[in-house]
Order: sequence, then structure tokens, then C-alpha cells
Amino acid sequence: MTHTFPTPDLNGRTALVTGGGSGIGRACALALAEAGAFVHVVDRDAASAEAVAEAAGGRAQPADLADPDAIGRLPAEADILVNNAGLQHVAPLTEFPPERFELIQKVMVTAPFLLMRRTLPHMYERGWGRIVNVSSVHGLRASAYKAAYVAAKHALEGLSKVAAIEGAPHGVTSNCVNPGYVRTPLVENQVRDQAAAHGISEDDVLTDVMLARSPVKRLLEAEEVAAAVLWLCGPHSGCLTGTSLPLDGGWTAG
Repeated sequence: MTHTFPTPDLNGRTALVTGGGSGIGRACALALAEAGAFVHVVDRDAASAEAVAEAAGGRAQPADLADPDAIGRLPAEADILVNNAGLQHVAPLTEFPPERFELIQKVMVTAPFLLMRRTLPHMYERGWGRIVNVSSVHGLRASAYKAAYVAAKHALEGLSKVAAIEGAPHGVTSNCVNPGYVRTPLVENQVRDQAAAHGISEDDVLTDVMLARSPVKRLLEAEEVAAAVLWLCGPHSGCLTGTSLPLDGGWTAG
């Protein structure tokens, strides 16, 4: 006997996706919309947010997530929160710009906290909610030259677990998905930065640096990450909370 796992029916649900203008966020916004959710597409780039919102039949919410006041103007009535927005900077600890470190924490730790704080009352009131934090393999492992990113993703993992424990009595789950390297503009920029840091070609960065610890030697596609996010919003995942789902090609198996 075979069993099928249908696409979640998210009709009547409202989702808020940060960093929704491109890459993983865009794929998540489109997947959630296809499942029936009304999607608020949050992105610092207003034009990108508008384009994805139009494609998803949702609403663009241009916002700089480093600004708490901007976060305070975002919709609080969200049943699904996807914390995806992120940025990267590659430099040795001894040369890492403190202002860049602080910015990365604001966008990738403080903003998810403020968004949880803003949307959880609505989820609690409805007795249902899904928080999906797009973490990274770097939420579980470290790499050189990425102090701010690794620190932020580890913090996001802990924040997600607290939300899971507090949300459980209210029907709210909170989980992380942990991709390895995904074919996104962020990764393309990392390839360039790593090439400069190591003094090697961009092709060698991909094969010898980025995927060196991954048994599966290919980049993930954004749609693969979005499929995992969508599954975490479905009826078969109600008891899956407070965990991390590696999509890393076996990186963390070693």
C-alpha cells in the first residue's frame, strides 16, 4: 500500500516571509501561496517584494529588518512566520568589522525575535501557528571567516527552541531548516568573497571549499528548501517542533 502526503491546504492562512524578494524567500512565498496562503512578502528591496507579491497574489511589505520601527509596522496577524532574511560577510575574526557583525545580528537574530514577539499572540489566539526559521548548516557547524553568520545562526537555533517550548500548549510549532549551500545571490556573493579570501578561482571555491564537507556534490535549489518549509506547515508535522532539519547533502553526517 502506498501513502501520499498531499500539499497542505493553507486556505484561510496568512504567511509572512522575510527576505521574500529573491532566493529561498521567493521560493517559500510562491510555495505557500500555491498551497492557498495569503503571503506578505517582506524585503528591503521594494521592487523585488512587489514582483514576488504580484506573482504570489499577496502583498509587498518593504522593510529594513535592521530597523525595529519598520518591524513594528509589519502585519501582526500571521499564522505562518518564515524568518529567512539574511546577509553574509567573510573575514577573519581579527579583521571582522564590528559594525558589520552588529548588523548581521540585528537582521538575523533580533528581527526574528521581534517578529515572533509580534505574531505569536495572534497564533496563540487562533490555536494554530507555524514558525519556520531558515537557519543553515552553519547553525549546527562552524566555518572559518564567518563569525557573524555562524553566531547568528546558532542564536536563531536557540530562539527557535524556546518558541517551540512556549508555543506547544497553543498549537504553535517552531522549527529550523538547515540548508547547505543553495543556488542564491547570497551564495554567489560568498563564492566571490571566498575566492578573494583564499586566493583561488571561483570554481575551486565551489568544489574544494564550499562542498568539500558535503558528500552530495551539488548546490541545493531554493525550491527544495521551500518544499521542506511547506511540509513543516502541513498536517503531518504537528508533533515536530523544536528541531532542526538538515538539508545539507550529508555535511553534518560526518
